[in-house]
Amino acid sequence: MPQESGISSPNSNPEPRRFPCARCGAALQYAPGTDALRCAHCGYENRIGAVPEPIEEQDFRQTLRTLAATATTRESIVIHCDSCGASYSFDPTAHAGQCSFCGAPAVANTERHRELQIQALLPFQVTRDQSRAAFRQWLGQLWFAPGKLKDHARHDSSLAGLYVPYWTYDAETTTHYRGERGDDYQVRETYRAIENGREVQRVRVVTKTRWSPTAGVVSRFFDDVLVLASRSLPQAVTERLEPWDLAQLTPYREEYLSGFRSEMYQVELDQGFERAREIMAPLIRRDIERDIGGDRQRIHAAETRYADIRFKHILLPVWISAFRFRDRVYRFLVNGRTGEVQGERPYSAWKIAFAVLLAAVLAGGGLAVWQVLQRGG
Repeated sequence: MPQESGISSPNSNPEPRRFPCARCGAALQYAPGTDALRCAHCGYENRIGAVPEPIEEQDFRQTLRTLAATATTRESIVIHCDSCGASYSFDPTAHAGQCSFCGAPAVANTERHRELQIQALLPFQVTRDQSRAAFRQWLGQLWFAPGKLKDHARHDSSLAGLYVPYWTYDAETTTHYRGERGDDYQVRETYRAIENGREVQRVRVVTKTRWSPTAGVVSRFFDDVLVLASRSLPQAVTERLEPWDLAQLTPYREEYLSGFRSEMYQVELDQGFERAREIMAPLIRRDIERDIGGDRQRIHAAETRYADIRFKHILLPVWISAFRFRDRVYRFLVNGRTGEVQGERPYSAWKIAFAVLLAAVLAGGGLAVWQVLQRGG
């Protein structure tokens, strides 16, 4: 059934609708850091009621079976950017604008697609003004950034609030392994050396390793392994925005999306779990090495089984800015909960050349002063 599998029905997780102000009729927007929608024209606020239902993970394998057997789709208006491939919702009153991911013009289209329900989200805590201040401070610390980037940051439209799709995975893992344990020991050995033109005999201590075969089983439970479900954002940049306070996840309410954009996931559920396995692998390897013990470890084979796999589809808040420089797009992200800023950055060739020239001039001047002082001495 759709409710059990988490697949959207035509009435579930609709695109963000308008929330008109009861006083003046203007659209209410979610106010970051609060539990209210606020009118930008008259200041009227409408509280967002709490959702009593708990946030529940979905069964991973059952959902994959349901997805394979159903063709459930829903029709919605989305923004699709032909330049970078991003798909996301705009404000429901807008049908065109600038792509949040690459800055290219984008137009709304009606699409039919199958989408898993959103279980939870983290509402914005950082306001637009706070994110803009953090963004400008971060830019001020960038050496050799082109002046056009600083101009870009001064525009009010340079930052857009966006909810980014993520998966979280839980799994109980059991790993059977084979390997070797290495225990170090020291031996004394003699060697010959030449000292003062004469051959002498010396003694040194050499560390050697005694290897012994070993095998065993390690287990670990993984909770909320976080995987980016977007292909429009650079993974390396989004990972530097972590950690997220996932313990504060709120059950999905579309009121939190009012006034913001939200991207639709591009990484499918099963693809996301493959990335989750990559994230789990180093921790499992460390567990094996700890279980082997000794001074050194060799792992020859390891087979991991994943049981009771569960997932959530969640949205996390970022302020995003896209800057085009010499036919390349650079993205900058502000964590909508903490204000952490990360991004890609261009370099100004003439600023670098000027710095190199200045360094050469200063070095040459310093050498000349040193030579004068030497002559004077």
